[in-house]
Amino acid sequence: MSWTAEDVQKAYQAVSVKAAVDKAFRARLIANPHEAIKEITGKEVPAAFKIKVIENDPAYHRTFVLPDMVSEELTDEALSKVAGGVSVALIVGACGVAVDTGGPCADACGVEAGR
Repeated sequence: MSWTAEDVQKAYQAVSVKAAVDKAFRARLIANPHEAIKEITGKEVPAAFKIKVIENDPAYHRTFVLPDMVSEELTDEALSKVAGGVSVALIVGACGVAVDTGGPCADACGVEAGR
């Protein structure tokens, strides 16, 4: 049985909930993530699917998981999505928030609030 991105997300949520309240499950998850996830989902995790489970260290205020590295050169597709260093989707989203809330940037978006 294959895993979809939605399956992975659902498994992550279920595992996170259980690991937050069940000390024994948390230990199994750290020791053998594939088996612990199978225990929760009932689905075999492919052996080639690498999983790294880390426990938040209370000595730190936050643990950051860094995003995947991207190459220094942008593809033509990525370049076409950038307008003056800002994504068109970001501009449109910001305008939508400004217009919906009547925020100070609503005028810059060329639309009056409430319309």
